[in-house]
Amino acid sequence: MEQAMQQRRRRRAFTAAYKADVVELCRKSDRGIAEVARDLDLTESSVRRWVDQAEVDAGRRPGLTSSEQEELARLRKENRVLREERDILKRATAFFAKGDR
Repeated sequence: MEQAMQQRRRRRAFTAAYKADVVELCRKSDRGIAEVARDLDLTESSVRRWVDQAEVDAGRRPGLTSSEQEELARLRKENRVLREERDILKRATAFFAKGDR
């Protein structure tokens, strides 16, 4: 295997402001997304995702906005916690019901 394939890129986190700057650069530049990504040492797929999400957030494209995605993630987490709590209560009820006999 090639050495480049063996080395995995460490996952990096970028601020919303940085992503917005990159998206703006892609919009204003006559260069394509691939070239902007290469110049900034970013993956093309990440930059393309940022541009697509910016289009959704601006209402130019269908899909969930960033705030809707955040709310959905929060609600899914809350739902998971509530299910876990319910299951614990079910087990506790069964345990104490056995003890009353």
